[in-house]
Amino acid sequence: MTLRLLQHRADDGHRRLILAEGADALFLDAPASIVELAQAAIAEGTSLADAARARRSGEGVDIEAELAAGRLLSAIDHPDSARVTLSGTGLTHLGSAEGRDAMHKAAASADRPTDSMRMFLEGVEGGKPAAGAVGQQPEWFYKGDGQQLVAPGAPLVSPAFAQDGGEEPELAGIYLIDGDGRPRRLGIALANEFSDHVTERHNYLWLAHSKLRAAALGAELLLGEPPADIRGTSRIVRDGAPIWEKPFLTGEANMSHHIANLEAHHFKYACFRRPGDIHVHFFGTATLSFADAVQTQAGDIFEIAAPPFALPLRNPLAIAEAETVDVIPL
Repeated sequence: MTLRLLQHRADDGHRRLILAEGADALFLDAPASIVELAQAAIAEGTSLADAARARRSGEGVDIEAELAAGRLLSAIDHPDSARVTLSGTGLTHLGSAEGRDAMHKAAASADRPTDSMRMFLEGVEGGKPAAGAVGQQPEWFYKGDGQQLVAPGAPLVSPAFAQDGGEEPELAGIYLIDGDGRPRRLGIALANEFSDHVTERHNYLWLAHSKLRAAALGAELLLGEPPADIRGTSRIVRDGAPIWEKPFLTGEANMSHHIANLEAHHFKYACFRRPGDIHVHFFGTATLSFADAVQTQAGDIFEIAAPPFALPLRNPLAIAEAETVDVIPL
């Protein structure tokens, strides 16, 4: 039975946690955030799941109704958004290289595959090493800090200078760095990594620019080992009707890398092991509406759903107002 943690904020601002097991969901007596519960579990030498079970109240809750009312937060947050790092890896899924390779074909020839295809094939060959070994290094990118995290139902705001705002349905690993500098995986969440694919297509060296965008996390933190095979649906709704819909596959059975290999290559950097920090690491996808020539527009609603997550992740697209930033000599 799948065990999920959710963060709830009442209309008066009071926060509580919810533990959902199968179709049943109960509020916890305390604490008010997943970060605090994780810190308590570490101090007690127990698992996050057991720490949550030990704090269950008798008060049931309808998580679908609370989602509809806008009372569910992202699966993780931190009082100091600067202590949250958003990052990710691309070309990690079987089939993920097809769309990227098409973007970069102009720079390739029959005997010289694109850098994207080379990286993908290297991952297929070496991304799933034997237990205890570190395999091929994946593509890696930085998305920002906790200011970029968007809750379920909140708008994904694309900058005025962006050339595109497109969905990326995937999983994100959620980590807390403990007091000894060790990464602790708290669980995984459904995510919309959200990128500017037109900017990336212009020149793959602009990938870094294309990824500095908001990202949405679902409300549920799935505890325990991630399922190997997760199958979901990604759609775009415009004026109440779907304009694009496609199934997507994720989980290790559908990936060219072990999750442990992606984690090893992220946390090998000492700067990502600062005690108390939260990391949200996006594992990648192979399914994009952009690959099917869909052009999104303000008001479109991205909708991602994938069991064993009980709740969908929905976020409307918004476009920010243009702004001028002046650098002032001091």
